[in-house]
Amino acid sequence: MKIMNYRFALKKFSIAVIEGYKAFRPCPAPRLIMTLLVKNEEDMLEENLLFHKAMGVDGFIITDNNSTDCTPEIIRKYQEKGWVLEVIDEKATNYEQKKWVDRMVWKAKRDYKADWVINADADELWYTPSGNLKSELMATTANVLTCEVKCVYPEDGKPFWLWNQTVEPVTDPGRYQLSQYSLFGRQNNKVIHRAAGYLQISMGNHKVAMFPKRKEASKIRVYHYNIRGKQPFLEKMINGGRQLEQNPRKHGGRHWRYFYQLHKEGLLEAEYDKVVGTASFDLLKRDGYIRTDSTIPDLFAVLNKNR
Repeated sequence: MKIMNYRFALKKFSIAVIEGYKAFRPCPAPRLIMTLLVKNEEDMLEENLLFHKAMGVDGFIITDNNSTDCTPEIIRKYQEKGWVLEVIDEKATNYEQKKWVDRMVWKAKRDYKADWVINADADELWYTPSGNLKSELMATTANVLTCEVKCVYPEDGKPFWLWNQTVEPVTDPGRYQLSQYSLFGRQNNKVIHRAAGYLQISMGNHKVAMFPKRKEASKIRVYHYNIRGKQPFLEKMINGGRQLEQNPRKHGGRHWRYFYQLHKEGLLEAEYDKVVGTASFDLLKRDGYIRTDSTIPDLFAVLNKNR
């Protein structure tokens, strides 16, 4: 296995060297492919596809990891429309996220001729003020763009696209009775990268290895709906933690491991209120850690009118 991995890494590097001339050149009409790793995302997947298609994504490659809800039906619907280019039905239960996303990147690059790739989750909406992600890609000579992540505060009783509050990182979580992995933690940037020169995506899609590499900040923002209510949170942390426990590689997914341990101790449900800051909501809002942001609701008002 180690020899096979070494050979594959060497092959990747050799291809990157050959593609070196493409690394930083302007791309006037980029082909943009999004990869998605999904599991039980029926509450958000369709809107995710509609949003990103409107933002300029040309096609999607999706890995479905044992969904038991209506996720497969949604995928089939958009495969028939020609939006979803390929579906990988991943049956493994050990959550090898980095490996599975890497597989999709190579398909985007080799089989679907991507110029740029976004590696996303179903609970992320990648937005740019210009209204088209390609405008950022056409304007750069970098091959990696970093993108700010904004967590969206969950609002019970409303569909997620109407939520209009985002959160800022809290530097003193104890003052607000927050969990060490609360919604108000510091968010690591995400990256968009060129297909040429690609070597390896990181766990969580926060970094990417390229050769050669030139990175710059972008105007793209990722609206992250990582918490969509109490029950979805509990299910996500339990399922994710259970899968990570089967993964022999112990790095990555620290928050899932933390919450899964609380689940095994019978403490996860109580932790949820500390995750979203229920007891300190008014104080968090007064101190500027919860802010009104109607960007996504405004966009969906237009999208839903045209559906």
